[in-house]
Amino acid sequence: MTRLFNLDWQLIADSFLSIIALFVLLFFMGRFLFDPARKFLESRRERIAGELQSADEAREEAEKLKAMYEEKLKNADKETEEILYDARQRALDNERQIVEEAREEAKRILDHAHREAELEKQKVADDVKKEMVVLASMIAGKVVSASIDTTVQDQLVQDALKEIGNSTWQS
Repeated sequence: MTRLFNLDWQLIADSFLSIIALFVLLFFMGRFLFDPARKFLESRRERIAGELQSADEAREEAEKLKAMYEEKLKNADKETEEILYDARQRALDNERQIVEEAREEAKRILDHAHREAELEKQKVADDVKKEMVVLASMIAGKVVSASIDTTVQDQLVQDALKEIGNSTWQS
């Protein structure tokens, strides 16, 4: 028997069986190994895409929060300025009120001091008048004892009081 390329039927049959076994092996490997691997890779690809999408959403949310935070900071600066302005105005109002109260108190003190001075001046004037009356009485007593009667003495006292008068001692 002659062989083609030195092939015998046993080798051809073994090769054919090996090829069939290889196709069966590839079929089962594709069915039980490659398909689950493809499904695993596909699910992994979907999971990564989902994570990327949620990362984009989180980034957008973070940008919104950042913009809102910056706006709040701007508003906080404005609120701080308003609070400081109000505090300054209240302080100025309090200062004005305190100054006005101090002026009123100073005016009351000055008025009281003027009244006290007037009363003291009036008291001194009255004391001087009393002294003058006493002196005039003493002079009149000496003159009367010398030779004047009581009617002349009364007339002299009245004349002395008229000369002294209120305007002389108050000016």
